[in-house]
Amino acid sequence: MTNPLVRLGRLGQSPWYDFITRDLIGSGTLARLITDDGLLGMTSNPTIFEKAIAGSADYDADIRRLTGDGLEPAAVFEALAVADVQAACDAFLPVYRASGGRDGLVSLEVSPTLAADAAGTVAEACRLWASLGRPNAMIKIPGTAACLPAITECIAAGINVNVTLLFAVDRYRQVIDAYCAGLERRMAAGQPLSGIASVASFFVSRVDTRIDPILEQRGAADLRGTVAIANAALAYQAFQASLATPRWAALAARGAERQRPLWASTSTKDPKYPDVYYVEALIAADTVNTLPPDTYAAYRDHGNPEVRIEAAIAGAGERLVALERTGVSLAEVTAFLEEDGVAKFAASYRSLLGGIEAKMGSLAAR
Repeated sequence: MTNPLVRLGRLGQSPWYDFITRDLIGSGTLARLITDDGLLGMTSNPTIFEKAIAGSADYDADIRRLTGDGLEPAAVFEALAVADVQAACDAFLPVYRASGGRDGLVSLEVSPTLAADAAGTVAEACRLWASLGRPNAMIKIPGTAACLPAITECIAAGINVNVTLLFAVDRYRQVIDAYCAGLERRMAAGQPLSGIASVASFFVSRVDTRIDPILEQRGAADLRGTVAIANAALAYQAFQASLATPRWAALAARGAERQRPLWASTSTKDPKYPDVYYVEALIAADTVNTLPPDTYAAYRDHGNPEVRIEAAIAGAGERLVALERTGVSLAEVTAFLEEDGVAKFAASYRSLLGGIEAKMGSLAAR
């Protein structure tokens, strides 16, 4: 039987890997995932890098060298992360070329401490983009209200952008608008629209993790495990609606690529649900699913690919009406999750820098 991950790709959903380490790339494992599983891209974040760098000695020699060069912890991290993402981009380059730039992309995130600073985000995104020097790199920018202008600015500058930490459908619509505005600025300046890639990372399971305990307390356990999928399904509906507008038609006519929804946080947090629960429910054309290693392995082992998004859309409205009847405000939940997500990534970033600083000290003392 064909590998379920390969079948996902054939259905129009690109499986990406939500993980990166130097060993994964250097050992040949990444190349095998691309060849055997049809892996089509990769994402990273501060938490992933924190585990990679603190959890092994693979980076120690470079940390020692960079320390000798007089770099501070943040600069050391950036050098390590850029090198890993460059290597991953090189491994994915054949995929990038074969897909016409649609896949084979690897994301590196701006500092989450800049989530309220559009100008700082743009400056860092431009610097990282230049440092990476790869056409299939992507710069991750949080989809906060403050960073919407940064998304437009970076797209207008020709930078591939992965908009992350999206929880609310209304915010996602604003991200679509910011993406189109960036393309329109390029069009007005006579610059090409083709070759610019973007995804909008819509987080899934964290919604149920937040809401499910409240539903149990309020005697609405029948809604457990349904709200996150309904919310994501309506985001996909918003994506489809955006493609049916004259605005998008004008951009597409000039070669613009669709900003695909990327399903993030699709690992199952509650053991009561199947380990591929969120992956199966949100299979849809023109989407990406970035899978952490355990979920990736589980889907390869027993995934059952079939396009199910229309069923999810059909039941979404009813689910969210039922949620409102319980007194739970989805808008309040998603606002909390965005703020909490930014805070957690910022904490991981600070912890990462602290770990690098500690290693710098211990390695220098040897």
